[in-house]
Amino acid sequence: MSRELARLVREVKACRICVDAPAGTPLPHEPRPVLRPSATARLCICAQAPGARVHASGRPFTDPSGDRLRAWLALSPQEFYDQRRVAIVPMGFCFPGHDRAGGDLPPRKECARAWHPRLFALMPQLELVLLVGSYAQRWHLGAAAGSKGSPGSPGSPGSPGSPGSPGSMTEAVHRWREQLADAARPRRVALPHPSWRNNAWLSANAWFERDMLPALRREVRRLLI
Repeated sequence: MSRELARLVREVKACRICVDAPAGTPLPHEPRPVLRPSATARLCICAQAPGARVHASGRPFTDPSGDRLRAWLALSPQEFYDQRRVAIVPMGFCFPGHDRAGGDLPPRKECARAWHPRLFALMPQLELVLLVGSYAQRWHLGAAAGSKGSPGSPGSPGSPGSPGSPGSMTEAVHRWREQLADAARPRRVALPHPSWRNNAWLSANAWFERDMLPALRREVRRLLI
């Protein structure tokens, strides 16, 4: 990791914006930012926010969603957690807490606003950013990424189908061919959230596992060489 990036990560790890100067209700517990940026990785995973298990472990994707994501990408845990080759920068760095129904709250808005531009500016070597879920897609892709209630976030399965209504998460993921072929760097490719809550979406959109995942796995493998 470069000296400048390492210095920035130390700042992020000490961040208390969501407690001391929150955008709304303060974080209900002590912050524990979880992220793994890299100055050498060509692949970056940008997902939602740590869950309770990740908050406890301090390591991203140490939960069933992480198991499914690694299976989607055909990566072993050793490859997935090799920070030289895979960066992980979620939209929210701390576990946001639970809502009244027991589900995870949305990622804190403070994280991306305060840190994402600076972090990504120090990772110019990135070639591919995987946008896991609707929050990451809206930030990186803009209005075309879908709206609240799409199947990008757990608990919001939306209306499955292909290619999806204009602006939906399904449509964003269905554009995977043009996203992978984009000449811009880094390319940004949309993925559904790997939560079990999206099982119905996966069943209704067989093209995702049949067509997209083999192509994505080949590209991920190329980037990790």
